[in-house]
Formats: sequence, C-alpha cells, structure tokens
Amino acid sequence: MRYLSTNHFHKFLYSKQPNKKLNDRRYFATDQDVMCEKKGLLLGVYQGENNELCLTPSAKKFDDHLCGKLSECVKGAREEIGHRGFKILNNLTKDFWSIAVVDLGKENAGFSQTELIDQGLENVRSGAGIGVRKLAQQGVKRILVESLGKPEQAAEGAALAVWRYQENRSKEHWKPIPSLELFDSTDADSWQRGLFKAESQNLARRLCDTPGNQMTPLHFAQETVNELCPCGIKVEVRDKEWIESKKMFAFLAVAGGSCEPPIFLDIHYCGGPPEQKPILFVGKGITYDSGGLCKKPCHTMSMYRADICGAASIIAAIRAANALSLPLNINAVIPLCENMPSGMAMKCGDIVMGLNGKSIRIQDTNKEGRLLLADGLVYGQQAHKPRLIIDVSSMTEGTRKSLGSGASAVFCNSQTMWSQIEKAGVITGDRVWRMPLWKYFTQQVTTYSSHDVDNQGHGEGQPCLAAAFLNEFVTCVDWIHMDITGVGMKCEDKALTYLTKGRMTGRPTRTLIQLLYQLACPSSC
Repeated sequence: MRYLSTNHFHKFLYSKQPNKKLNDRRYFATDQDVMCEKKGLLLGVYQGENNELCLTPSAKKFDDHLCGKLSECVKGAREEIGHRGFKILNNLTKDFWSIAVVDLGKENAGFSQTELIDQGLENVRSGAGIGVRKLAQQGVKRILVESLGKPEQAAEGAALAVWRYQENRSKEHWKPIPSLELFDSTDADSWQRGLFKAESQNLARRLCDTPGNQMTPLHFAQETVNELCPCGIKVEVRDKEWIESKKMFAFLAVAGGSCEPPIFLDIHYCGGPPEQKPILFVGKGITYDSGGLCKKPCHTMSMYRADICGAASIIAAIRAANALSLPLNINAVIPLCENMPSGMAMKCGDIVMGLNGKSIRIQDTNKEGRLLLADGLVYGQQAHKPRLIIDVSSMTEGTRKSLGSGASAVFCNSQTMWSQIEKAGVITGDRVWRMPLWKYFTQQVTTYSSHDVDNQGHGEGQPCLAAAFLNEFVTCVDWIHMDITGVGMKCEDKALTYLTKGRMTGRPTRTLIQLLYQLACPSSC
C-alpha cells in the first residue's frame, strides 16, 4: 500500500430543530404514545437559601402545567436530592414514563480561581449526565432535556453519559442508546454545538477502547479516512517505504519490533484563506504499547491499547472543527505503529538519527512516544510551516502520579498560548496545568559526550524531561505540548458523572475543540 488518500468534498448537512413550545404535541403524549414509547424528561433544581431547592424556569413552567405536583415532590425529596444529586419521579404525569430532577448546585456558581473551573458549567454537565443515565436505567428510549440554563453544556453531559462501548458484544446483548432532544428552549444552535463536541469525544473514546488486534495502525488509518474524508478533509496515508524515504529513523526504530507495518498520516483541513498559516497537530499514535524490551507490568498492559489517545483526540477535534465550520487551516501529522518486543525491536543503548540531524540514544524502550513525536514534529514544521504546534500524547506515568485525572500537563513556550489553553480548560471542565520548560531539564537530556539527545535523561521529573527532549525538535514557533497520560486513558474518576468508569475517556477532545474555537473566533470568546 503506497497511498490511501481521498478528497471528497461532501459536507454534512445539519438541520436545525424547529423551536418547540411547552404545549407542543411532541411533548405531551396520549396514553397510546406512552404505551408505544417510554419517554423521559430531565429537569433541574438549584440550591437556594436555607437549603431550599428552587426549580429552574423550565421546571417551573412544567410545574404550573401539573398544578404544583412537581414542586411538592421536590420538597418531599429535598434530602435525597441533596445527598444523591438526583431524584427519579414515576407516575407523575401520563406524558412521561419517568422524570429526573437533578441538583445543579448554587444558581450563581461561576468561575473559581482556586479550582480553575467554571463550576456552573460543570454542574450542568454533571447534572445532565447523571440524569440521563438514570433515565436510561429506567428503560427510557427517548429523553427530553431542558437547557438547565446552559444548553451547550447540557448537551455535552447528556450525550457523553449515554454513550456505550459495546461493539464486541453480541448484537442481542446490546443496550439501546436513548435519543436526546432539547426541551422548552429556542437555543437549538447551542444544543447542537454541544452535541458536536460530545459526539467527537465519543469518537475518541471508541478509537481508544477498541482492542489492539482490531485497532492496528492500518485500521486506525482506515477509521480516520472513514471519519474525515466524507467531510471534505484530505487524508494522506503513507506507508513504510515512504517513511524510509523520508529517513524517519527514530519512528522506524519504534516500529521495528512489530509485525504490523507503520503508517504515517498527513491530514489537511482547509477552513481558512490559503495564505493563512496553519495550526499543526502532532499526535502520538501507538496503537498498542507493551513497553518493548522494557516491558510494562502485565496487570496494567491491556490499558495501553489506549496509548493512541493523543492521536484519537486530534482526529476527533478536527472532525468537530469541520462540523462547526471553523475558519482555520489545520494540519495534523500522526505516526502510527506498535511498540512490541521481538528480535527486531529497538534495544536499550541504540542510537538513531532524528529527522533534524540530531543523534538520539534510546535508553528506555518504554519511552518510545518521544521518538515518534520527534520525527513528527520536524516533518510537520518542514512540510507545513505552521504558526502554532500542538502535540498531544500519553507520554509519562509521572504525569498520572502527579496530576491523576484532574488535569492534563501542559508545557508551553508562549504566555499567550498558555492563556488560551488555560481558558479553554476552564470552560470545558477538562482542566490543564502548566509545567516548567526550564533549561535545567534541557541540560538533563542533552549533556552527553556520545550523542545529542537522550530519550530518558538524568534524574527525576520524567514529564519535564520528556518535554525538554521534544523541545530539541521544535524551532522558533509557538508550541504547546500536552501530556494526557492521567486524563486520556481509563476513567477512574467518580466525580465525572458523565463519563463511564472503567472505560476510556476521550479527553481532552473538548478542550482542543474549545481552543480551536477561541483561535478562530477571538471576538466571540
């Protein structure tokens, strides 16, 4: 296979839902409708003074329709809602099989400087997530969600919560995913924007959760073509012969241990004028990471099918950029391979030449991500002349140990770009935390007499050493390095009620989308 490139210019057509009023026939059903289809409704309440619960405007309107029955039920379940965050009401009205009332916290909750998050937006995501999940457990097939004051965030939380990974189950055991509709709001654009973002993150979750034997480099390339080319995004898929012709020896060293051939993706989204310099994404695409000869512990190894999470989030973000018609030019380069032990695998102590002419000693085969990204960064800069580089990867266990799943570690050489991505994390609730790019760490990976750069370096602080290593392959251009090891793989965080515990997260897809939106539309942010 020399090429697998497609350049169809078909645009997805997204039809806006007509404005719906509370007395619309679609919302208030007959007995026959309820018998044929289980329909649910999600409403919100705020915490008022003296721990009283106050209905949202949409909930008040619905309560008036029920002559106060909803407010009476909420008052009686005040302690349960405060403790569990929700209450399921059945047999309240013949129009809905079940009604979920969710706690949205304090009505005036907003940006928290200490927490670096917009708590009001996150409360809406959490409330929508837990509400639709509980309604789905009631067997509801169609869920109407009120805007909760923030229709975009309500859509995000709801669509993320109902997603399931069940591709490898027998069809008869698949659990149906309920449909979602906006209730009692005319802001269909914000709702649709939230759905775009959530659906993109769900794409990243599916790619990450697919087992390594089903998501090889070639399979990932085909999935990328399937997802992006129908939107009019050009995808060039390069084979091993092309990679060898470009002398990407660091990339080839990682790929050498596997029978699966390496693939190099070059993606072009042209939403801006031709003269506009592009934003360049570089993604780590290890479809399965055993650690190579420096093997990972067996009890955690299956999780590293998601070592492709950086590449997956980039593919998902570009698809969302197209759906949102962002006026940007975006390029992405993604080296794809497996990191496996074999007689052909790279060995500790090997020295390879990077694409920019710097010699690299491979001190630890389990630190293969920086080798892939080194060649990807140099190629992307040479081929696309970007104005901003963003690389995304699950790079080091040190990031997971220091930040857990609370935030992505970000290394940035531009204060302006750091401010932009920090703002994006605040808005999406998928936070970032800045780490240092000090010369101290550069010296730890470059002060060797036998070679230019070391893929392990001296001393502790592996996240910082990895960033210092990559910095040797970045020229004078704005650069953001995101280490997403803690956030991008398996979800272990019970606080994120809209994600499924034990499954892959798809993070930080929405933060990347929000960053692109801010760069494309600075006046509206």
